Amino acid sequence: MTAIEQFKDKIKAGEIYDALALAISEAIELKITTWVASSETDNLDDDSKPGYRMRTRINLVDGAVENEIGREFATNPAYEELQKLHLEQVRQGREIILNNLASLQTMLATLNDTMAQMPKSADNLPEES
Repeated sequence: MTAIEQFKDKIKAGEIYDALALAISEAIELKITTWVASSETDNLDDDSKPGYRMRTRINLVDGAVENEIGREFATNPAYEELQKLHLEQVRQGREIILNNLASLQTMLATLNDTMAQMPKSADNLPEES
């Protein structure tokens, strides 16, 4: 089950905080892969070959940035434009993650304020005489 499906299931089940926790956990990491696909590639799964791809993994929590640069990208001048494209996608990706985290933080604060204003459960109400 994908993260978005899990998120939707939690919302439907009324598990709002769990849904937001899932969204936040998914929002802290970004994986960007640029590869040279063969003509036989007919799906969007990562069928890339190690020597023919560039991968970047960014984790905002621990500050880790991991890069993989395939031999063809490092040595073949024909892939220079793809290298530039990948680096631009990484730059944009970092900005997107930061914006998404800010939006999630705002949503969580709004939800927290809303929950605080809601009446307490019937167990906590004073008994009528």
